Amino acid sequence: MAAPAYPAWVTRWVSGQWRNKKRPPALRPPRTLALADKVANRREQLTEATCITEMSVMMACWKQNDFNDAPCAKEISTFYDCVAKAEKERKNQNEDSLSSRGNLPSSKVNKLLKRFPQITRYV
Repeated sequence: MAAPAYPAWVTRWVSGQWRNKKRPPALRPPRTLALADKVANRREQLTEATCITEMSVMMACWKQNDFNDAPCAKEISTFYDCVAKAEKERKNQNEDSLSSRGNLPSSKVNKLLKRFPQITRYV
């Protein structure tokens, strides 16, 4: 097996040529170090489907009653109550700006990056 090929400055640095008050060469990044204008929109957590049982009970009632709403009023109201409750919980969860790990959601990061844009050129 062949030894890995390192750049010349690495071998000089390891051999001790840089120890006599000489510094190794500065590493220069290929691009300027600046933040991007936006980040990718990703879901921070997988959301579970809510009110599935209520919806299936409502649809079963519709099927039994030839899709008539009158006999299934109780099931329909139960489903709508569940949807309203889940929507309220989702809105309350969105108001929390930081997740449990302390990360900002991508939508808030994009808003902050729009408010404070990166200077890419000097006047």
